Amino acid sequence: MEIILVALGAIKANKLRSFLTMLGIIIGVAAVIIMVALGTGARAAVEEQLDALGTDLLSVYPGQSFRRGVASDQRVSLTTSDATALAAITAGVKAVVPELSRNQQIKYGNQNANVTVLATLPKYIDINNYEVVAGEMFTSGHNVARRRVVVLGSAVPELLGANGAAMIGQQISIRGIPFEIIGVLSEKGAVGFSNPDEQLLIPLKTGQFRVFGTDRLRSVTVQVTHPDSTMVAMIGIENVLRREHGIRPGAPNDFQIRNRSEFLSARQETTATLTFLLAGIAAVSLIVGGIGIMNIMLVSVTERTQEIGIRKALGARRRSIMLQFLVEAVTLCTMGGVLGIILGSVGAVSLAKFQGWNTQVSLETIVVSFVFSAAVGIFFGLWPAHRAALLDPIEALRHE
Repeated sequence: MEIILVALGAIKANKLRSFLTMLGIIIGVAAVIIMVALGTGARAAVEEQLDALGTDLLSVYPGQSFRRGVASDQRVSLTTSDATALAAITAGVKAVVPELSRNQQIKYGNQNANVTVLATLPKYIDINNYEVVAGEMFTSGHNVARRRVVVLGSAVPELLGANGAAMIGQQISIRGIPFEIIGVLSEKGAVGFSNPDEQLLIPLKTGQFRVFGTDRLRSVTVQVTHPDSTMVAMIGIENVLRREHGIRPGAPNDFQIRNRSEFLSARQETTATLTFLLAGIAAVSLIVGGIGIMNIMLVSVTERTQEIGIRKALGARRRSIMLQFLVEAVTLCTMGGVLGIILGSVGAVSLAKFQGWNTQVSLETIVVSFVFSAAVGIFFGLWPAHRAALLDPIEALRHE
């Protein structure tokens, strides 16, 4: 306790120098906490997107056609008959939802917008984790009867300057064709460069025969029975589509099967790598701060050479002298670490509140930052403390 009090007294005697010495540690710890908080928040956002998209979904897209091994510039079409054939798969497949879409001009009152009109089945909202926040989803009966009903994405009412709940039962025009608004979906959020909230859902047969006049699909979404059965489902999809398209053995596929979770997992890995990179860059300032502390402690040893000589002459051991200077270095670093933790936490919260960035300050990061700052104090304070402990008491008393 006496050694700690002496160390604190020495720090207090040079307040400005002590603060400037701690500044490198403060900035380093704060930077590490903010960078890790940004990375953790980004990973959490990716996980939310993954949950929103669904980890048990496969997407089937049209691919290139090949003639005698040469790729054609024409895209092979996926049709509603392909979706019907996929729906007959029993191994690993839970649901099959065809999707036919185009960008279309819509009009509501005196407002208009250009959005994606998606013709699909009622199961679309179930497999994509949507909820109907106002009204209802169209049914299989609406699809069979080719009814002109539409369900709005959550962002569409805002685009048209209207309230979603108030639009239920009113008319909206798609390509000049009047549709009755029967529901509004929950918010999903943008994924990459697309925003699924800015789309309209209409029954598949309505879109096929009344709006688009084609059975060519944009994609087919397949829900697997369990994430572990994804590979079995992909093999089944490939076999069925090769048979439907008449592809000979050994010839390449004219379609693509994509796993949504793989796409987001790749984004998550990229985010994690970027987080470690930024945290590593920020940690460099901790090293620089540690070097600054070692420099100041060496100066302190030189300034207090006579004090060290008097202590040794009165019987102080090398261990006591070494511990005194080591405690000073560690105290400087831990105080800087605490201030850095406060500054970093406030900075992360401020970025989330005022800039709208996703940040998450974890207890683990705070503990690691504090321990690391203490370790910097021990590492860079060891040499000055050792040098002070080795001073000869007679030479130290003669020092001016």
